[in-house]
Amino acid sequence: MTDAAANIADYAHLFLNDVPMMDVRAPIEFAQGAFPGAINVPLLDDLQRELIGTEYKQKGQEAAIALGLRLATPEIRAQRLTAWRNFIETYPQGVLYCFRGGLRSRTTQQWLRDQGMDYPLVVGGYKALRRFLIDSLEDHLQTQPVWLLSGRTGTGKTDVLQQLPYFLDLEGLAHHRGSTFGYTVTPQPAQISFENEISIGFLKHHHRYPAMPLVLEDESRLIGRLSLPPSLQEKMKPAPLLVLEASLAERENRVIRDYIVRQRQDYETVFGAEAAGKFAEFVLHNLYRIRNRLGGERHQQLQQEWSDALVAFESEGCVEGFRSGIRRLLVEYYDPMYDYQLSKKQGEILCRGDAATIMAWVRQQLPR
Repeated sequence: MTDAAANIADYAHLFLNDVPMMDVRAPIEFAQGAFPGAINVPLLDDLQRELIGTEYKQKGQEAAIALGLRLATPEIRAQRLTAWRNFIETYPQGVLYCFRGGLRSRTTQQWLRDQGMDYPLVVGGYKALRRFLIDSLEDHLQTQPVWLLSGRTGTGKTDVLQQLPYFLDLEGLAHHRGSTFGYTVTPQPAQISFENEISIGFLKHHHRYPAMPLVLEDESRLIGRLSLPPSLQEKMKPAPLLVLEASLAERENRVIRDYIVRQRQDYETVFGAEAAGKFAEFVLHNLYRIRNRLGGERHQQLQQEWSDALVAFESEGCVEGFRSGIRRLLVEYYDPMYDYQLSKKQGEILCRGDAATIMAWVRQQLPR
């Protein structure tokens, strides 16, 4: 077995330096929560994990280990070693972990050592890494200044956010644009994975720029189906605001660009020949989701307009059929909702204006 001194307990180092991680937990565990950059190369598949777990509960650890050895046929062992070798050759400076840094990690490490490969494991495994990130976020939220970039739908908050020196893109981490029509073709991560990425973002910012405010987009509790950590929600309530403004025409054009043109391109990339039908379903289904707030008559009108607009868009590439409905949604649905929410904000408005005004103001606050 590799000397325990070679194993890793400096969790901050792993995350600050994006150290590649080989996650040897079962796929079902990985899907429930993982770390950015971690790759699942499991010791046990889901069925093997279930069988060994049952054996452990019924007959104890020795019986579970014995069953694991029986399940590790020469063919399976060869498959695992090939996958691990490929990972190690690609990421020679990486680490491996299981759930608690126990039997699975040590078994993986020993099999590798038998093949002449020494590779460090993470002391405490996934559980210790996760605990570190939970505690780290709580600590940083106590001291880290935060500003919120706010603005009505379509003002281009994400565009501006990504041009600022210090920011964390919550919607990017959530794979969601933060509105009824914000679902993307990229599936949202697991809740735990989302929380891990937020904590790592705060960790990196605090390590590099501890005195500088971190700019977040002003979000509600939910981004799609993902929930912001409660402590972050509390931190955001009194946070100072940067209010981005844009003309209605600019907002219409941006919504068409982001939610129609670019979204349709994403659907083409993922779904190919099925893209047109799936995109139409996406648009009309999301309109249906807000039918109660729109009212029956207004919903039916918009549904007909956009059904016709989708036909014209697919046949001629024309987006103008969406414009009237988008304007109505902005003015009659999204703007009143945003204005009400802004009126309830506790934070001071530090700056209000267009994109150039916001970016210039932020840069003026930087150390000289």
